[in-house]
Amino acid sequence: MKLCVIGLGYIGLPTSVMFAIHDVDVHGVDVNKHVIETVRKGQLHIEERGLKEKLKTVIKNGKLTVSSTPKKADVFIICVPTPLDENKKTDLSHVKSAARSIVPFLEKGNLIILESTVPPKTTERILAPILETSGLKVGEDLFVAHSPERVLPGKMMQELVENDRVIGGIDERSALKTADVYKTFVKGHLYLTDAQTAELVKLIENTYRDVNIALANELALIAEKLNIDIWEAIRLANYHPRVNVHLPGPGVGGHCIAIDPWFIIEQAPEEAKLISLARRINEAVPSRVIEWIDRVVKDIEQPTITLFGLSYKANVDDTRESPALAIYKELSKKNYRVKIHDPFVKKKLPEQVDTIEKALEGSDCLVLLTDHDYYKHIELPSYQSLFKTKNIIDTRNLYAHVPLEQYGFSYYQLGTPRHPFAKKEEKR
Repeated sequence: MKLCVIGLGYIGLPTSVMFAIHDVDVHGVDVNKHVIETVRKGQLHIEERGLKEKLKTVIKNGKLTVSSTPKKADVFIICVPTPLDENKKTDLSHVKSAARSIVPFLEKGNLIILESTVPPKTTERILAPILETSGLKVGEDLFVAHSPERVLPGKMMQELVENDRVIGGIDERSALKTADVYKTFVKGHLYLTDAQTAELVKLIENTYRDVNIALANELALIAEKLNIDIWEAIRLANYHPRVNVHLPGPGVGGHCIAIDPWFIIEQAPEEAKLISLARRINEAVPSRVIEWIDRVVKDIEQPTITLFGLSYKANVDDTRESPALAIYKELSKKNYRVKIHDPFVKKKLPEQVDTIEKALEGSDCLVLLTDHDYYKHIELPSYQSLFKTKNIIDTRNLYAHVPLEQYGFSYYQLGTPRHPFAKKEEKR
């Protein structure tokens, strides 16, 4: 089997490597020249645990080749971004471009798999017609399916193998052929369905999490009003065998949870009332963090704000839709000096510094936005002399166990009585 993967990003590259280490001849394609040059050298342009060593192996033994143009293959897998436009509508331009790029290389009997997350009916109404411009008929000459990725950044190499997979064929034969392809390495169960159901399944999975996080963020607001510690309340509530409340935070990021609900809203705006409300709740949280910062430093002239974390979640370098990035952009519009530290994100912004010492020197307010394990092991009291004003805003419940007030810090914590708008006598 020869495989051609279009898109070598967070999903396409690990997928390509996984097939290649299982003795499949893979050709990877990306329009970004830097990506091609980097991968060709056996280097990573993304951070993913366990990927680099395997990439070096398959580049060296020739099982994975890369270029900016497709090649003839038995199977084509499309793994390209599907962002939102300025009107919160799905931008399928990358999917369309990828499909058009493989048309000259299609032959009778080819299987085309779309892994990109898309609105329902995209495979049938958008992908299939483009493929048929080759003169080959979908369902007769070509087999087409949608099989969305279901992996967690930081654990991709493990979850690509172990997770169950949903496969939606344009017809039954397409689903069966796609299952045979993924059986190359997938140990999880393969569930077969039609393409539009598979498309909706992925959206449901991420929308469930977005709605759950919105509930947690709303409960955090309520807990602040009632002077209750939401972290303790959620911890105890989740001991119930049928309860799994997620945790609040500074907002929702990533290319999936923050984006996918809009695909459903776009298709059924009148019906998606709860989903729309959850999105509005989560999108409003970064603004609330900004209000907290403003309140804490309101009496400090030209304050310095330190942000711990730029990625959207712990222990990854992915900044797509990151609430931390949104908070940084808003702070930059104010009369603040901003310094950013993130041990995973390679320098993207001029305000980024590479050490904790540089980040905290002269700081008037430290804001913890991403709960990297790296930050959990920092003894903040040992850096207290670096602060100009010892304010800490913790949006991730990372330092609640440290008696920071004993060291002269003003410690503010999301979802508890220790928030900036609480009356002093109500804090505890």
